[in-house]
Amino acid sequence: MSEPCKLSARQLGYAIGERTLLRDIQLDLPAGRVSALLGPNGAGKTTLLRLLAGLLAPASGAVRLDGQCVSRMDAAQRARRIAWVPQHLPSGIPLSVREFVALGRVPYQGAFTRSNELDRAAIAEALATTELADHADVRLDSLSGGERQRAAIARALAQQAPVLLLDEPTNHLDLRHQHRLQQLLRALAAKGKTVVQVLHDLTLAANYADQVALLDGGALIAAGAPEQVLTPERLLAVYRWPVALQRGGDGWQLHSPRQLSEAGLRLSA
Repeated sequence: MSEPCKLSARQLGYAIGERTLLRDIQLDLPAGRVSALLGPNGAGKTTLLRLLAGLLAPASGAVRLDGQCVSRMDAAQRARRIAWVPQHLPSGIPLSVREFVALGRVPYQGAFTRSNELDRAAIAEALATTELADHADVRLDSLSGGERQRAAIARALAQQAPVLLLDEPTNHLDLRHQHRLQQLLRALAAKGKTVVQVLHDLTLAANYADQVALLDGGALIAAGAPEQVLTPERLLAVYRWPVALQRGGDGWQLHSPRQLSEAGLRLSA
């Protein structure tokens, strides 16, 4: 595992024309932790994640990885340090699953370098970890949506970067694989990896994330431990619906308290 890396955003802003999508984001994303970006549609979660990955250039402020400005890294340097898992893969990629996962090794290879034993070991481990070893020689475009998502995660794992950024990684996964993925992310963080994911599922975030960042309207509302950030009052204000997280014997569960229903309906009207 690579050396732990801390990712941070300072005075971070992003705009398209006259439309401001993010403003004055101040956020630390520590190594050895799983962080989740939360908020309603349009809150700015994916935009923030793409800025953290260096896929967008900020309009103001900066993203830094161990003090180095991410937007000033060249593509190869950035790929060796940050692995990106998109929400959707392009359709019609003419590769087998193994060939696709092998793309994660490209940052470590020269223009005419063939894969070596280290590359093959990383690919095999990524396929096994995501339960895709039996599909290694199957064409990527013949897989189900959930299997393609697992292939995207496998490619990022083969990349062996110290930072892993995932945009709604559970979106196409069934219940079992959602929880298996979250367990994997926690295991990776325990080895020092910096893990940041966009999630819509508040229950998954509360049960698996060490830190959550709650966004609304392009602004950071709060960041910290899930039980400190995801209070009924904040959730009502951000999601315009009365919900509360309550801890039980099976962990955190999401509830819609009746006593807040009337207030929530008035707020959303």
